[in-house]
Amino acid sequence: MDFGLKGKVALVTGTASQVGIGKAICLTLAKEGCEIISADINLEGANQTADAAKALGCRAIGLKIDVTDSSQVEQSVKNALREMGKIDILVNNAGGYSKLGEDFLVSKKESWEKDIALNLYGTMNCCKSILPFMLEHKYGKIINFSSIVAKLSIAGPSSYAASKAAVLAITRGLATQYGPSNINVNAIAPGMLKTNFYAALPGEVVTQIFSEVAAMTPLRRDQTVEDIANTVAFLASDVSKNITGQCIQVDSGLVMQ
Repeated sequence: MDFGLKGKVALVTGTASQVGIGKAICLTLAKEGCEIISADINLEGANQTADAAKALGCRAIGLKIDVTDSSQVEQSVKNALREMGKIDILVNNAGGYSKLGEDFLVSKKESWEKDIALNLYGTMNCCKSILPFMLEHKYGKIINFSSIVAKLSIAGPSSYAASKAAVLAITRGLATQYGPSNINVNAIAPGMLKTNFYAALPGEVVTQIFSEVAAMTPLRRDQTVEDIANTVAFLASDVSKNITGQCIQVDSGLVMQ
């Protein structure tokens, strides 16, 4: 299927990790003919991903961006627009957690503020900076990143789960408000992925967790970053032009709702 993405410009955040979702998204979109803005607070990593996209024959640049800083995001987006001319696609992939598995009763306000700033405000800041351009041109695709923990009570009342649930709420609100301007806004909730997300845990623990979770899914398998990237390409294209305000769970069927 031709996704018709040739010549589109995509800004993808959270691209520095060379084993992460962000890089996979950039490379998948590049293969579809997109021009890439690889954005991360780690400029060296963002440039490395941009170089990998260039090697596939597309135009790509690295962009330093701290998504939690609204003024920096606004200036960075202006710089990107000046260099690339337009932004058709925004992928809000940047995210993370302060303390994985922290008990609610001992969790600190600082942890909650950090996760909300990164996962929720970071998404909001990027949307606010790019939406005016999309509104002017009556076209845009925004793909936000939630998580299966936003829908799984087993995750507990964590700051990460709460911030990712909030991303779903803002996704639906943006889709409703800006749909009349031909702007699609959707979210993806990935299952567990073998990225640096679990770097703080011992390798053998991660292996056991992945094995146990995969055994719980109907498909009995893990997801890959390429699975997520392929879903982004679909949502970024006009093949999915009548899908908006939705959350697609790429989790081998772990969550069905």
